[in-house]
Amino acid sequence: MLALLPTQAAAGIDHQVMMLNKGAKGAMVYEPDLIVAALGDTVTFVPTDKSHNAESISGMFPDEATAFKGKLNEQITVTVEKEGVYGVKCLPHYAMGMVALIIVGQPVNLQQAKAVRHPGKAKTVFEGLLAQVPSV
Repeated sequence: MLALLPTQAAAGIDHQVMMLNKGAKGAMVYEPDLIVAALGDTVTFVPTDKSHNAESISGMFPDEATAFKGKLNEQITVTVEKEGVYGVKCLPHYAMGMVALIIVGQPVNLQQAKAVRHPGKAKTVFEGLLAQVPSV
């Protein structure tokens, strides 16, 4: 039984994120939109409502991390294996502010992520999310 402990610890936690037409913060949102994860954790984006996806944003994920792009109306699970911040968008609703931020360990790429430009409401939402990230 003790032999199973390292395997279980390495598996990490799965953080569930709902993709919603309407949530606590308004229309077209991820809930939650700020996820604090540990190395090896997974983040599962659940298509609670239709016409959403989850994909990484160029310039907003750590060096050597793997970019991801989910399909519309399909669940996607991402394993976070590098420290840093990961920006996530719903492609059809990006300008409407449907974005999320994943923080894993030390935010080593925070300045790089802050330099990325976003359309419409996504800019305001990311300003709020990035302001919550502790500096390195």
